[in-house]
Amino acid sequence: MDIYQLAIRPLLFNVVKTDSEWLHQQTIRSFSWLSKTPASWANQRLQKSLCLYDSRLEQNLFGLNFPNPVGLAAGFDKDGVAAGIWPNLGFGFAELGTVTFHAQPGNPHPRLFRLPLDKAALNRMGFNNSGAVAMAARLAQEKHELTRSIPIGINLGKSKITPLEAAAQDYLDSFRLLKNLGDYFVVNVSSPNTPGLRSLQDASMLSAILDLLQQENTTHKPIFVKIAPDLDWVAIADIITLAKTYQLAGIIATNTTISRDGLKTQVIDQTGKSPQEEAGGISGEPLRDRSTEVIRFIWQQTQGEIPIIGVGGIFSAEDAWEKITAGASLIQVYTGWIYEGPMMVRRILAGLLSKLEQSGLNSINEAVGLQVKSKK
Repeated sequence: MDIYQLAIRPLLFNVVKTDSEWLHQQTIRSFSWLSKTPASWANQRLQKSLCLYDSRLEQNLFGLNFPNPVGLAAGFDKDGVAAGIWPNLGFGFAELGTVTFHAQPGNPHPRLFRLPLDKAALNRMGFNNSGAVAMAARLAQEKHELTRSIPIGINLGKSKITPLEAAAQDYLDSFRLLKNLGDYFVVNVSSPNTPGLRSLQDASMLSAILDLLQQENTTHKPIFVKIAPDLDWVAIADIITLAKTYQLAGIIATNTTISRDGLKTQVIDQTGKSPQEEAGGISGEPLRDRSTEVIRFIWQQTQGEIPIIGVGGIFSAEDAWEKITAGASLIQVYTGWIYEGPMMVRRILAGLLSKLEQSGLNSINEAVGLQVKSKK
């Protein structure tokens, strides 16, 4: 029995109708408190209820060991305040951020909306975070106190006050502060909520950022680029070329979409406006098919040589399996986790093990790109 789905979510979403961002802040505060008490009874109960360990789910990628392929996407723990809790919730890795060099408040409220009819969220947060200096101090303390059991990634964004022409230096300044504190790094040039940011996906702009970061990256930390689902195939092919040129660890596909196609939601309660009238990116189920298409394209273009982290519309083991067999070595969840609750990760992992058995496979690594390989 899943108490979250039966009682808690209906209460929060339908009866109390809590503000999405307020609820998120309270959740993060609770997780932050729990993460500072690693040996507590509560953490042991979480591990027992939510974690599933099986060697068939393990992978070693870009020098890091992932106990399972399901990770927490960037955006949930923006400041890394709960970095120690994510292994206890069943995740195989977690991505902190997006963090910017300059602390910033983000966009005006309200800026986060649930679209239950679409199993989606609309957000225009605008990289609200305490800045790279604060995150570095927090993670340095955490690293001193805790032994990490899963890889921790850090998602880097451009500060809003930094002009586009100075973007590369802005990313570099954050990376310098954090490079010894993250296990991998992500260049986020695909959020729709910072003016002009998506223009940095252009090959010439992105190459300037990657060039500076890799010059600084003397310890060879894995660096990814996170792309938008709204790019055309030519633009994605250009990014694949850059990934090879700058020896990136891989590509994260995809960020939120600016498309409003096929949405069932007519009016957002908090604003009285339609989703088409509201700025921001859509995540969740409406993104699922497009993100899978992008994953499949990247895998086909690279013959699986560039690792892909798949994200967008994952709610079930079937969704996860679809992303993995399309070419994703790892997957990330956020909106699905909000809707499905804390039991979701364990359910997905159990479902993936069943899929492996049904397919006669011995490890999750063997499933990566299977759908594409079978069509050759």
